[in-house]
Amino acid sequence: MTTMSAVDVIRTKRDGGGLTDEQIDWVVGAYTRGEVADEQMSALAMAIFLNGMTAAETARWTRAMIDSGERLTWPAGRPTVDKHSTGGVGDKITLPLAPLVAACGVAVPQLSGRGLGHTGGTLDKLESIPGWRAQLTTAEIAAQLETVGAVVCAPTSGLAPADRKLYALRDVTGTVECVALIASSIMSKKIAEGAGALVLDVKAGSGAFMPDVESARELARALVAIGVEHGLRVSALITDMSVPLGRAVGNAVEVAEAVDVLRGGGPADVVELTLALAREMLALAGVDVDPARVLASGRAYDTWRAMITAQGGDPDAALPEPAHVHTVTARRSGVLSTLDARAVGVAAWRLGAGRARKEDPVQAAAGVLCRAKPGDRVTAGEPILELRTDTPDAIPSALAALEGGYAIADSAPERTPLVLETLRP
Repeated sequence: MTTMSAVDVIRTKRDGGGLTDEQIDWVVGAYTRGEVADEQMSALAMAIFLNGMTAAETARWTRAMIDSGERLTWPAGRPTVDKHSTGGVGDKITLPLAPLVAACGVAVPQLSGRGLGHTGGTLDKLESIPGWRAQLTTAEIAAQLETVGAVVCAPTSGLAPADRKLYALRDVTGTVECVALIASSIMSKKIAEGAGALVLDVKAGSGAFMPDVESARELARALVAIGVEHGLRVSALITDMSVPLGRAVGNAVEVAEAVDVLRGGGPADVVELTLALAREMLALAGVDVDPARVLASGRAYDTWRAMITAQGGDPDAALPEPAHVHTVTARRSGVLSTLDARAVGVAAWRLGAGRARKEDPVQAAAGVLCRAKPGDRVTAGEPILELRTDTPDAIPSALAALEGGYAIADSAPERTPLVLETLRP
């Protein structure tokens, strides 16, 4: 018989105390089993939000969430490495990155999520490919890693169930923006996923969860510390998310752009970040291969085709096209000086590319195509943005989201580096 009680655990954290390993193990386990009520875990989450957790508490909280479910293992034929992004606008990097790293000789088990709000979801993007399926069994994932080397799919149901319950609770109780809870949520799933190494892409800027470099750095340090504590080879890149990545924001449009990258084209920023993350992943895996040469060779594109086909998709199928397109044009000639990532992300969301609630559907063809990016010279009347949707009634609210989100000046803005910092243990 346990002498623990949810009220005692809540009081400890409410009064600024540190939770013991035993308290953490008990409360996470009991909540997963339904023995601690949602309102009690809500109170504890708010106490943690207000008073924080030490690095030791956060690491133990992460371990308890991992232990609430299964921990996956993969074939030992080649090293495994994964990448996690904290989310952004136009962030389709997983799509070219997973097949590229696999083509370099590393297995990439990428368990991904869906979009919520103004940030897109990898699974939503891939589901715009006819026939492609996100839900795989553990056996199917393992088989695909052996044959193809890369898999991007939904997490299995047994992976960190405590995090799934707690994440839904945090979303409706105003406790999402807590570094300790964010870090433990991310790392519990990634460690349980079973990869031997992990590269984190922590976004900073208006379109990111962390609005500035200081808060992104705090989160990156917490993530890396948890990884080290759990014996994971880990590093983090802090990258700029003040401007959308690439020119495509949405689902099908981002897939098309990712394919362009894999075929040797694509926007320079998408290529740059794909290669930067690939180099970091390969370094952690101990593989000395130049990803730029592999990308240029076409082998990554071949791996992409095999990866899509293995999950029931048709890599040659036409991607969905929108029923309606609305063009935003330049009001004057000059240089596009500002294109706010959050404004574009919210516009794409309102057009149907994203969802307000997890159960909402998304439109495969909806999104925004950026015909110009900061630094590009534009002429009055020339297209800047292309709004794509199947529901034309959504266009006015998308335009409202873009109001003040872009500007034209006489000279080009100062360029911000894409990779702002790299954190290693």
